[in-house]
Amino acid sequence: MQLDSLSRRLIDRFQHGMPLCAEPYRAMAEALECSEEEILASLEQLERSGGLSRIGPVFEHSRAGASTLVALAVPVARVEAVAARINSFPEVNHNYLREHDYNLWFVVTGPDRAHLDALLAQIEAETGLTPLDLPMECAYRIDLGFPIGDAP
Repeated sequence: MQLDSLSRRLIDRFQHGMPLCAEPYRAMAEALECSEEEILASLEQLERSGGLSRIGPVFEHSRAGASTLVALAVPVARVEAVAARINSFPEVNHNYLREHDYNLWFVVTGPDRAHLDALLAQIEAETGLTPLDLPMECAYRIDLGFPIGDAP
C-alpha cells in the first residue's frame, strides 16, 4: 500500500494523542494545515485499502477490567473456522496466526477475571481446544504506534 503525504503525516501525528474535543477531525485538519474534508477522505482511503482498522482509544486494561493473552494449538485444517469463531466474541481483539504449535494468539478483555474465565471455558467447550492463558504480570512497555516518516 502506497501512502500519500497527508496519510503519512496523519498517521505519524495521530497514532497517539487524538484530539479529545467536539470536532476532532477539524482539530486534526488544523494541526496538519489542511481541510477537514481532506482528513476524512484520507481516513476513508486508509480504511478501504486496509491500512486502518479502527479509530478509537486504547484503554489501560487493568483500570477498565481484566485482560489476558491466549494461545490455541489449532490443527491447520481448522484454523480459518476457529479464527472466525474467536473473532465473533466482542471481548476479543488482536487475533493472529503464528508459526508455532500454539499457532492462534489473541487478546481477551472483559469486566473482570471471572468473565474471562467463563469465556475461555466457552471457547474450550466449543472448539475442543484448551486455551493457554497468559495473563500479564508486569507491563514494561506497551506502545501500539510506530513512526511512518517520509516516503522512501
